[in-house]
Formats: sequence, structure tokens, C-alpha cells
Amino acid sequence: MAESDNIVVETAEKIFADLADPQTINNDKTNSWQAPLWQALSEAGLPLSWVPDDLGGSGASLADGFALLNAAGRFAVAVPLAETMLAGWLLAQAKIASPEREMTVLPASPKDRITIDADGALSGRSRGVPFAKAAKHFAVLAHGKDGVSIALVDASKARIESGLNVGYDHSDTVTLDKVQPVTIKAAPDGVDQTNLMLMGGVARSLQIAGALESMLDISVRYSNERVAFEKKISKFQAVQHNLARLAGESAAALAAATSAADAIANAKSFNDEVYLEAASAKIRCAEAAEKGGGIAHQVHGAIGFTMEHILHRYSLRALAWRDDFGSESHWAVELGKLVANRGADELWPLVASR
Repeated sequence: MAESDNIVVETAEKIFADLADPQTINNDKTNSWQAPLWQALSEAGLPLSWVPDDLGGSGASLADGFALLNAAGRFAVAVPLAETMLAGWLLAQAKIASPEREMTVLPASPKDRITIDADGALSGRSRGVPFAKAAKHFAVLAHGKDGVSIALVDASKARIESGLNVGYDHSDTVTLDKVQPVTIKAAPDGVDQTNLMLMGGVARSLQIAGALESMLDISVRYSNERVAFEKKISKFQAVQHNLARLAGESAAALAAATSAADAIANAKSFNDEVYLEAASAKIRCAEAAEKGGGIAHQVHGAIGFTMEHILHRYSLRALAWRDDFGSESHWAVELGKLVANRGADELWPLVASR
């Protein structure tokens, strides 16, 4: 994922810099920035990066899309970019064309399930669905008597209970009650709910890693500007120690997230190696979000906790992203089960080969 050679990332970063400046957004109480940002992203084809050309998308590689998500995390963008990308990817697995507007995926938690009724209608409840209120369509992974299917659903046909995560972004509850999908097709082999959660988990891991990079930059800059006892606080050993710890958390998150992204991008299927990488990345990045956010706020002191300061845009979203598509505790348990069932000796060569 060499970003210097990645035109997708360069395009996204220019759009984010022009239309998603954190301080400008923080001062805008009417959210007037959202529509121009989404329009620019859509015109560049970024929300449908993972959708092939013949299905209405941009046809970018998985690696390019993952790098885009990391860039989005660095700006803590509060639009359904990652969610639309995931929805487009899921629909593309069943050769379903993607609509142009905002989308999100159902379910968004490993514990929720959507079922297919005898007449082909969809029923079920999915909690913690990111940006469901903003979505015009849902990409749904549903279970029926004939196996797993992928469906495109008109969001207006669902009942949506509005909710917010700790980052003040929509995290809603969606209920489908005998909803007829716009299109439904059988999912190909290897596409199931676990793999959807892994894909979403890696997307969130990359966003967390990006947010931590920005938190480190903001904290270093602040420590070189803030003066206490007639010298910059960056000169105090305790502050230097905290910044070093934050840099370590940021580097660890980025390493875990990009390794998992590379594993998915280069694998032919969601095999054990991908499972190990993706689950480990979500666990490590979630841990880094908690530790790194705490350190960044400690460096800033009281100013970092104010709504006027941009730091909370990153720290709170990083904390919120920990729980999407399975929390770190969920993946820690599942990873433990895999090791217990397969044995460490059998799985170690997969890790060592990375």
C-alpha cells in the first residue's frame, strides 16, 4: 500500500483537505459541509471503489480501497464512505449492481441475523448499524433454507430507530419486517457473515490507525506550542514519555491494520491466515484507540476535552469504531477458539510466513 503512488489516496486526500477540514467542520453547527463533501467523493467514484466497472463502480483494487479508508481515518470523516464501500463490495460478490447514493451493510454485528422468509421477504433486527439514517439502500447478508444470500434493500422499507455512538455519529437499529428486496442473489462460496465482519473489522482498524496518526500529529504540534513555566511542554520529560507511548500505539495500530489489509488483498479467499490477521488487527487497534486517545487528551490537558478543540473528533470516533463489526472482546474470544481448535503449532506457520 504505497500511498505515494496511489492516485486514489491522493484524490481522496485533496478532497478531504478542501472539504473536510476538522476545524471548519467543528465550527459548523448546521452540517452544511456534508453534502458538498459527499458530492465530491461521489464524483470521484470513491464510495464505489470496490465495485467493478460493469456493476456501476470504479473498479479499484482492494489495496487501493484499504489505503483510502486509512486516509479517511486521518481526517475522521463523518460520512458513510467506509459503509458504502463495504456495501458495494458485498453486492459485487453476488454480481448485483450498486446504486449511486449512500449505503450501509446489514447486519453490522456478528450476533445479529437477517433471515429470508418462505416468500423471499427479509426479516430481522440489526443493532449498531453505522449511518443507517443516512443510507438510501442497504446491502444485506441474509440466511435462508438454501443458504446465504446477498440482497439490495430500499432503506425506506425498513424501520430505523435512531441512535448515536460515542463519536456522535449515527449508530442505528434497523428492523426488517417481511421486506421484499430490490434484488437478491445467492452468495458465492466463501462469503458469509463472519467474513463480512472481518472485512468490516479491517476497514475500522485502518480508520482507527489513521485517526491515531492524526492524534499524534496534533499532540506533537500542541506540545511545541504550549508554554508552561516559561518553556514549551514538549521539553518536559513526562510529556516526551507520553508522546513516545502515543507514537508506539499509533505505529502498532498501523502495522496491524495494514498487515491485515495486505493479507485480504493478496489472498484468494478468507482463509485461516486472513482470519488471524483481521481478528488480531481489530483487537490491537481497539486497544490502541483506548490507550492512544487517553494519552493524547492527557498531553492536551483540559483544552483537549472541550468541544471546540478538534482532538475529540478523532479520539471519540476511534473509540466508537472499536465496537463496529465485532468488538475486541468478541474477536479475542473467537481467536482463542480458533487456536484451541486448530492448535498453536498448526497456526504458527501462517503467522511466521507474514
